[in-house]
Amino acid sequence: MYKNKYRVIIPFLAPAIILYLIFVIYPYGRSMYNSFTSWKGVSANQPFVGLRNYERMINDEFFWNALWHNVQYLFFVPLITISLSLFLAFMINQRVRFANFFRVTFFFPQVISLISIGVLWSYIYHPTIGVVTSIAQFLHMEGFFQQFGFEGIPVWIGDPRTVRMAIASVVIWQAAGFYMVLFLAAMEAIPMSFYEAAIIDGANRWQQFWNVTLPLLWDTMQTALVYSGLGAFNMFAITRVMVVSGSSTNRPADVLSTYLYEQAFEASRFGYATAIGVALFLLMLALSVFTMRVTRRETVEY
Repeated sequence: MYKNKYRVIIPFLAPAIILYLIFVIYPYGRSMYNSFTSWKGVSANQPFVGLRNYERMINDEFFWNALWHNVQYLFFVPLITISLSLFLAFMINQRVRFANFFRVTFFFPQVISLISIGVLWSYIYHPTIGVVTSIAQFLHMEGFFQQFGFEGIPVWIGDPRTVRMAIASVVIWQAAGFYMVLFLAAMEAIPMSFYEAAIIDGANRWQQFWNVTLPLLWDTMQTALVYSGLGAFNMFAITRVMVVSGSSTNRPADVLSTYLYEQAFEASRFGYATAIGVALFLLMLALSVFTMRVTRRETVEY
């Protein structure tokens, strides 16, 4: 029976393997090859140039500028998103009033397309009719912003000093509900007997969270860190919609994915753009492996 098991398994796996090879492995391999060419994207001619695209990338100040912005997002967006999501999940898990209403409200941005969110927040940040600017004017915050070098209320997505903060705030607002639901599901799976034992030992709410909830959420936390870290390298949709591409004011908001798009579809440098894509893929792969290794802990079973 065991000798013939592969005769049964292989026919079931073959369609999935074939589709995976065609739609995943082949495009990856083709992209790797394209990164060694000077393909313009509109011709079958793909002159092989070796490592020239990668040499150009190393010497490209705009590439490093975009990468630096991704690194900034990587340090702040996952930390704030996961902290906020944990707080929201913990509060809802305490059986507060209207818990279901808050659950739906915080998760609602997840069901809206990123394009719609980008357009919506572009109007919210608008320097004349935007809600954020109107509230700041109502509170007479001009003097507050002048302390930080602004002439008045900032032009949120038009000022190099505030554009990345404005975009990061939108990403955090959009993603927090997803991770809240993720953490909430894990919290609800923790047996109440653990908390009852902690209460008998005299633990308060904070001690229960730190010594009981957080250790038992570590596997979920690891998953959230990987996903949020990858999200910090994939800021294309929000950045592309909220900031006009190709203008001089766009450089403070550039990320690798928007720079890749610009090189491919605006400058017709598909070979160079593919090299940037390969670099982005390797960076995301390295980040995932690093995060999994750093956050590795012994699995707690209950």
